[in-house]
Amino acid sequence: MSSASTASLTLANALWPARGTSLPALRAAALMVLGTVALWLSAKIQVPLWPVPVTMQTFVVLTLGIAYGWRLAGATMLLYLIEGAVGLPVFAGTWDEGGGYTHLVGPTAGYLIGFVVAAAVVGRLAERGWDRSPVSAAAAMVIGNLVIYGLGLAWLGAQIGYGPAIQHGLLPFLVGDALKVGLGAALLPLAWKALGRRRG
Repeated sequence: MSSASTASLTLANALWPARGTSLPALRAAALMVLGTVALWLSAKIQVPLWPVPVTMQTFVVLTLGIAYGWRLAGATMLLYLIEGAVGLPVFAGTWDEGGGYTHLVGPTAGYLIGFVVAAAVVGRLAERGWDRSPVSAAAAMVIGNLVIYGLGLAWLGAQIGYGPAIQHGLLPFLVGDALKVGLGAALLPLAWKALGRRRG
């Protein structure tokens, strides 16, 4: 296998290769549904961190982006938004909240759109091999977080002002996101090493 093709290999393709699959559309659909289930669960489970509890949602968004590659990750995020728009309670909130199209026009809409763009961006970086070392994996996740915050704060700031948007939509989450980046930077290269040992 050439170095170029090795770099473009994602974790999802390594675990469940698309080539040789008799029903590639079914494989893609299964991965997308699994991804949206993971996103739904991550939106509901809160981690008690200071100064505010955080969900693992952005961690799952970025990890799916890296594991799936840009096309499949972007499609998975779009499916997630569609599920929420039609009323499934997949967004943040209690287990029976978090559904409806109003989330896609409300204060957090920019962050939700940011999920799609960030997953595609980090997926493209992963296809270039950025998920193989802790430093580059962390850099990819930081870039993904910047995309989410950029779009989220742009939308939120237009509604409530950019000072309050930064105060309420950025600063309280920096500690949690830094921990999530560290977790991803540690786990992703380990996953590749585990796959290498299994093949060896």
